[in-house]
Amino acid sequence: MSEKTKTTIVIFAIIFILISLGFGAVVAKIIYLQTIEYDKWEKLSSANRSNTTYPIPARRGNIYDAGGRLLASSLPQYNIHMDTRVEALHQGGDTLFWQYVDSMADGLSQIIGDKSPQEYRQKMITAFRGRTGREQDIRLTATRVSYTQKKEIEHLPLIRRGHYKSGIYFRDVNRRSKPFGSLGSRTIGSIYGDNGHGNAGIEKRFDEYLCGNDGESRLDRVAGYKQHIPIREAESGADVYTTLDANLMDICESSLRKQITKNQADWGCVILMEVKTGEIKAMCNLDLNQKDGQYYESANHAVVRVEPGSTFKTVSLMAALDDGRVAMTDSIQVWKKGWKYHSLSHIDAHPADTIYSIRQALAVSSNIALARIVTDGYNGSAKKFVQKLNRMGLNDSVDYIIPGAQQALLTVPNDTMTISKMAYGYSVELSPLQMLMFYNGIANNGKMISPVLVKKICKGDKTIKEFKTNVIRNNMCNSSTLHDIKDCLHDVVWDNDLGTASVNPWGMRKAQSNLVSIAGKTGTAQIQDETGYSNSRHRMSFVGYFPEDKPQYSCICVIHGARNRGYYDAGMDCGSVVRNIAEKTMAYTNEYVIENGKLIFTQR
Repeated sequence: MSEKTKTTIVIFAIIFILISLGFGAVVAKIIYLQTIEYDKWEKLSSANRSNTTYPIPARRGNIYDAGGRLLASSLPQYNIHMDTRVEALHQGGDTLFWQYVDSMADGLSQIIGDKSPQEYRQKMITAFRGRTGREQDIRLTATRVSYTQKKEIEHLPLIRRGHYKSGIYFRDVNRRSKPFGSLGSRTIGSIYGDNGHGNAGIEKRFDEYLCGNDGESRLDRVAGYKQHIPIREAESGADVYTTLDANLMDICESSLRKQITKNQADWGCVILMEVKTGEIKAMCNLDLNQKDGQYYESANHAVVRVEPGSTFKTVSLMAALDDGRVAMTDSIQVWKKGWKYHSLSHIDAHPADTIYSIRQALAVSSNIALARIVTDGYNGSAKKFVQKLNRMGLNDSVDYIIPGAQQALLTVPNDTMTISKMAYGYSVELSPLQMLMFYNGIANNGKMISPVLVKKICKGDKTIKEFKTNVIRNNMCNSSTLHDIKDCLHDVVWDNDLGTASVNPWGMRKAQSNLVSIAGKTGTAQIQDETGYSNSRHRMSFVGYFPEDKPQYSCICVIHGARNRGYYDAGMDCGSVVRNIAEKTMAYTNEYVIENGKLIFTQR
């Protein structure tokens, strides 16, 4: 071995020994600190550590429509604070603070725009001269800044030196945003405050999934400054994917808004549902604001039960036909003077002494005819009538997803007279959504399914819960009954002599369309208040499905308390809304195209 090699080995040995000694010293020091001086340093750490913990808000999950468009999301915003106690601001005769206070005030005023430079300057100076922590550590403005504004503020001369030099720091706040504004806002719902829990709609129903799990932090002194040190990180909420379609919701709301603005109604609602799946594609509600005369989403009338009026006549006729209490070949007498059942008098909106066929009776929406069909057919037994409604699935409890959604009220009355009013939609209560569910069953060849509003809940790419269509009744009635009912609903729209949703006396179309065939039923009910039923205030509706031969969608429109005229025409007011929705929906979903002036249906 050469001398050079021996020297090299010695040098490496010395280096190794020195490194080993250094490492040993570090280990020994750690053991010493963890044992001999542990109590000393733990006491010092406790003195600088706050026992108070602070929540780290979790990011709330998003709500999406069927096409993946955002319906509700949490956008980051920031509160801007300044801690004037940082040492850098007080060193060298306070020169750093006074050097930059003016440029800081000018920059904040220009970026945020809520205060003048003088107001910002005065607020910072007051805090700088404060005597207590509360006076010295302040929130500079009540206005929250966006992410873009935050980045601009961070480039201001003093702030870009960092928190320990400027004293400026930001607190995250999540604000709930709805990219489509008020569209369907009562269905989507809202939350309590920026970091609160859901208080309405989907936000409330799925709050446990959306809200996530808050983290936790503690305020510790690090390098001479207090900082929030995370103890447990926040876990973001899951995302909710709905069946709603933002474009179809826009179509429905604009059609409804145009009509109720014309009528100056108290409120209106529209629901659009896919026949085969029960998926709700749109649910819109509009209420009149008495102060400014504008319409806003303020209550979800679509899921609150009301007396449906004449749309219930289809239910009554289906029950009587299916039980064999009446036949389509029968005819029934009505009178101009009305008809009295015990002490209750019944009149028709189109008074005439005439004899109607059963099919004509529904087309013309005769109160007397339906009252006689039900009272005669069930021998005045409301119990038997209600039992039949139960067998048809009308009284089944259904989960409608939306908090506050009410179940149907179809009970046996204590007297022998009420059954005659039940036959045409009084003394019974169903929400517009429940009424649509029934007509959707007719369009779906007798299969009644519960409405579906939410498809799935996902966390990242993982689906944690799915919602499927629930069948309430595979067969609401016999196939022959269903065929007869469909014929009657066709006549309501297409019988120009009797149909209440066909044309008016001046030839104006109601629910009739030359683009898509619609079948359905009108309804008009007097509004009841503390003084009884009003002859001047009504609730109008139309519910049906389209295209009639191969139904793809069912739709209901309800307009409550129209003011601007002395007569009420549910076919014209509500039927025309459904017609407009049907035409635009079919075009939007590519169900039909028009080529050379000819209507051609296409496969989706």
